Amino acid sequence: MKKILLTGALGQIGSELTVKLRDIYGASNVIATDIRDNGGDVVQSGPFEILDVTNTEAMFDVAKRHQVDTVIHLAALLSATAEKMPLLAWNLNMGGLVNALEVSRELDCKFFTPSSIGAFGPTTPKDLTPQDTIQRPTTMYGVNKVSGELLCDYYYHKYGVDTRGLRFPGLISYVTLPGGGTTDYAVDIYYKAIEEGRYTSYIDKGTYMDMMYMPDALNAIVNLMEADPTKLIHRNSFNVTAMSFEPEQIAAEIKKHIPNFVMDYDVDPSRQAIADSWPNAIDCSAAKQEWGFKSEYDLAKMTVDMLNKLKKTVNV
Repeated sequence: MKKILLTGALGQIGSELTVKLRDIYGASNVIATDIRDNGGDVVQSGPFEILDVTNTEAMFDVAKRHQVDTVIHLAALLSATAEKMPLLAWNLNMGGLVNALEVSRELDCKFFTPSSIGAFGPTTPKDLTPQDTIQRPTTMYGVNKVSGELLCDYYYHKYGVDTRGLRFPGLISYVTLPGGGTTDYAVDIYYKAIEEGRYTSYIDKGTYMDMMYMPDALNAIVNLMEADPTKLIHRNSFNVTAMSFEPEQIAAEIKKHIPNFVMDYDVDPSRQAIADSWPNAIDCSAAKQEWGFKSEYDLAKMTVDMLNKLKKTVNV
């Protein structure tokens, strides 16, 4: 990767990935785009352009002007938001993806887009979910992700586009606020623990889901994109995970540092139904074997880092 176009740069992943890529490849070589300008670090630290990813001509124009050789396509509606607005989710998530793939085909760019554990469904094996298994999601977000995986495979086999992807679990970050995902409780709980000393979980106790701390997710993207293409068998997309826990476990870990922390429950049926359709824990052995995936953070180490970082940034 030498010149990178990144869509959805102000989102949960993009806001941190843009900074990391600029540190590695140089600020001028990472063109960040989003549908809005928030005036923050991503906008100020290097090239930034307003871009609606459903506008085919606009995306081509940005990519050609900057002579990019890599497209990292992150712009999308997340799971809970997508379920509330399914037609918008289809038009944005799939329309934007097709445009990004077409840009990559025409300009011979390497391509990355994230998939998700949302690509699995209630008939998928729940424990140690295999890399290759049944995928019959029951949400619009999941349908988008499965369709996206297949579409990226198609562009690789049909046109030779070097497509790559990761099936991310829930991502936890101290940099950005929750953005409409089912796993957002695992981010919000840390904010509320520091600000209020209590949290009401919309996900029920006993609901296990895979999670990953953002630094591990960012490293996984960079390492996959730099991996030897001849060793990649699956491409779109690799299972990756760092930990699996349920709400009681994350609350217990927080209480080690904030003893008076209290958590109760007010389960959201919609988001609970989505969570129940996902695996408890997935198998990421293919990613380890094909490009050396590894994670650094478990629940305990992540909790220490999250609380330390948030105490410096959150107004208590």
